[in-house]
Order: sequence, then C-alpha cells, then structure tokens
Amino acid sequence: MSDALYLSLWYPNLRLEGLGDKLTAVLGEFAQHGGATRVYAATVWPVSWQEAPVFQRVWGRMAAAAPGETPVVGVEPRVAVEETLEILHEDYAYEFQIGWSLWEAQRSGIRDQGSENKGPGDQGTEEKQPQILRSAQDDNSQIGSASQWARVPLLVRVTGYGPLFDEGAYEQDGHVRIDFGSDAPFLEEEAELDATAARYMAENVRQLVELTAAVEKASGATARLLWSELGESLAQRLAARLAALPGGQRN
Repeated sequence: MSDALYLSLWYPNLRLEGLGDKLTAVLGEFAQHGGATRVYAATVWPVSWQEAPVFQRVWGRMAAAAPGETPVVGVEPRVAVEETLEILHEDYAYEFQIGWSLWEAQRSGIRDQGSENKGPGDQGTEEKQPQILRSAQDDNSQIGSASQWARVPLLVRVTGYGPLFDEGAYEQDGHVRIDFGSDAPFLEEEAELDATAARYMAENVRQLVELTAAVEKASGATARLLWSELGESLAQRLAARLAALPGGQRN
C-alpha cells in the first residue's frame, strides 16, 4: 500500500521576512534534479488548513509569447514567491506547485500521457504540456503488468509556514515542507519486480536523495526529515521490496 511522502526543513532563528528566500532556494533546485524550472500555481492559506484560501494564482500558459514561439508555462520561482508573499502574515501558509519527473511503469492498456520517454534534460517537455501534471497520489489504483518505463511529470507541493499558522505547525512539519505525494514511484508495488524494475526504482531513489541534499544545502537548512504519513520508513520498505528479487538479479 502506498504512503504519502514528505520532506521537512528547519532553519535556526528564521524570521518571517526570510521565509521567501528559503522558498525560492528550495523551488530553484527542482530544475537541477529532474523537475520543472517554473512554478505553476500558488495558494495562501490563513490560520489553518480548514480556512478558505485568501490568495490563489495559476500562472499556466503565459499569453505573452511572441508569434511562432512556444508559450512559457508557469513563472520563475523568485517571481512566484515575491508575488505570493506580498501578503505576509505570521498565521499564513504559502503553498507552491511545481513539476517533478520520475520513472514509472506503464501498465498494459495505459498510454503514457507524459513525456514520451524523455528525461528531465529535455528542455520544455513538462512546460509544453502542463495538462498532464498530476499528483502522484492520483495514480495508486493502476494495476496490470508493466510493458515499459517512462518519465512521468508529477505535481509536488512546497509549503512555507508562518510561525503561528495552525498553532505553530512548523515545529512538526518544518519551516518549509515538500509534499512529494505518493511513494509509489520508489516502490512500484504493482509492477513486476525484476532487475529492470529495480534499476528504475533505484534511479528514482537516487533522484530523491540528491534533491533532498540539494534543497537542504541551497536553503541553509540545519535539520531535515524525510517522513511518511503512516510513519513507515521508505528505506525499510524499499529493502523489503528488493529482498523479493530472485537471487543474482539485484544490482
């Protein structure tokens, strides 16, 4: 069973005025680690998650492209953060949505609506087709045998917490929290487990580890925690999954 995966980041003596720089640094690292270069949407939540948003912006396709040029999807992280944090309050949370590509098994009868096997180095792939972005949590019900593997762009949420939001939720969730959605791409429990699947799963895990280290360094975090909603360790679940490989196939 899949689980929701998060990364929490904490900063020493962080003042609210410095939250924007941390968010910009975190969002900026996605482009270097299999993600999009631009932010697709932002939402500002007041007081708690139960309240209605006080601000929402979906940048989507920008209409300012010159004739014959491909419209640019989204907006640069710094621009998105500056615009969204214009309403800065201690009891607000600031959520940003950005794309991140991972390898996924393509089941029988399910067409890859994503990037036609292009990796994150193929410029503009995820930016030309924002309609295919989805949360990893939306894909848990797919079943069947894997016929091929493909890069699929998913939607990641990066949230910065004001110190008073949801009664000081940052103490547990971090000053900045990254919501990766489902951990399914790292385990692929519905796919046939063989050496090929293990390699793609390992590539996804490598990308996760490198992004985690990069956002910690770039944003100056002094503490980080990769955790799941159900409290299960991804490393332990992955080890158990790989233990089922036939002898001699594990890399």
